[in-house]
Amino acid sequence: MITQYDTIIIGAGAAGLMCAATAGYRGKRVLVIDHANKPGKKILMSGGGRCNFTNLNSTPANFLSANPAFCISALKRYTPQDFLELVERHGIEHEEKAAGQLFCRHSSRDILNLLLTECDWAGVTIELETRIHQVSNLADGYLLTSTLGSLRCRSLVVASGGLSIPTMGATGLGYELARQFGLRVLPTRAGLVPFTLHPELKAHLASLSGISCQVEATCNGEHFREPMLVTHRGLSGPAMLQISSFWRPGDALSINLLPGQNAREDLYTLRKSKPGTTVAGYLQQTLPRRFADAFNDLHRWLGPLQGYRNPDLDQVAKTLNTWTLKPAGTEGYRTAEVTLGGVDTRQLSSRTMAANDHPGLFFIGEVVDVTGHLGGHNFQWAWASGVAAGQAVC
Repeated sequence: MITQYDTIIIGAGAAGLMCAATAGYRGKRVLVIDHANKPGKKILMSGGGRCNFTNLNSTPANFLSANPAFCISALKRYTPQDFLELVERHGIEHEEKAAGQLFCRHSSRDILNLLLTECDWAGVTIELETRIHQVSNLADGYLLTSTLGSLRCRSLVVASGGLSIPTMGATGLGYELARQFGLRVLPTRAGLVPFTLHPELKAHLASLSGISCQVEATCNGEHFREPMLVTHRGLSGPAMLQISSFWRPGDALSINLLPGQNAREDLYTLRKSKPGTTVAGYLQQTLPRRFADAFNDLHRWLGPLQGYRNPDLDQVAKTLNTWTLKPAGTEGYRTAEVTLGGVDTRQLSSRTMAANDHPGLFFIGEVVDVTGHLGGHNFQWAWASGVAAGQAVC
């Protein structure tokens, strides 16, 4: 026996649930299936449990892709304000923690409950702990064989996410399906991910685990001015997560520990006005004391400034404003917030998310080669791409 649906969506995450509700409100018979035992697991753990559900300042410039223009249409047609209005209709209390970054005031579960409620109102069926054995295309749709039996649909939406955080159930199913139907999949790698350090530097900074300071991180022409966090494995925090999406193995990072300050001018002035000041004393004016002392010890800056020649001060200043280091690597998909790369968007319609050569086959969310900066942009892509597909499915 074959069960018929208008639309089947693979993946009960942010993009999949948004797509399901949108299609359901259009009167489509929609089934969402997921191999996990609960829907929206990544939603629940996002934003430290409070879900940074959008960014009011989100624009196409906040996204990485081999085809940068692809995301423009969907993001323009479903904006952060559109999702915010949905949030407010559900009475969810929220707050702006940084410029444009909106979080739930209480719990990420508020956003998941919103999506599940919308799906319920739209008549969507959600089946969890469901395995897909095979997907075949038919003359007028697609046939799935699964642990639910045989399922048939006119439109199939792949919203299975990327490879990040496998403990949350991430798999490469979406990429496998894309390849099965002849779509190119661009190389994938972990994005928005902490860095690991080589043993010597890691050991020197290990005692500073948990200390955060404002920095400007630069790599391959991109830069971010945000906090950096020292961990027992390496470097994390928003600045490091942001720049990780632009870093490749072997690249060096440049970290300005005193953004907005000209260390050379400061040190020359201090040497003249307060010659007994040490480099550590200067750093303690801006950086957390423990970090200032450890960084000073790392570079063996000893004695008062009056004992430093001009070339010595120039080298200290250069290190402070452009500390250069080569990470050992990253923590990989295990802790990465997103997966860079994925289904090549040059084979998809930017308006509908449908595969150009396979009518009724859609790819949305993280599985495609569109990756946002940190700060709510990836959720906005999930909402926008989900709505775009949900408005187009048969």
